[in-house]
Amino acid sequence: MLILNRKDGENIDRLLKRYKQKHRRTKLRDELRRRKQYTKPSVKRRNEILKAAYISKKQAENS
Repeated sequence: MLILNRKDGENIDRLLKRYKQKHRRTKLRDELRRRKQYTKPSVKRRNEILKAAYISKKQAENS
């Protein structure tokens, strides 16, 4: 839960902007998107292997 204290004389628009920035920094939105759709462990593992292969291929090309 995000808690923001309103400063003296602070505009509502400015407070909303601070809320959005704080929300973005907590990565809450990314977590909600990740949980929205279930990924089977076998698919998750396969994606990790493909990502590792891609990274190693890119590193080999640069060397």
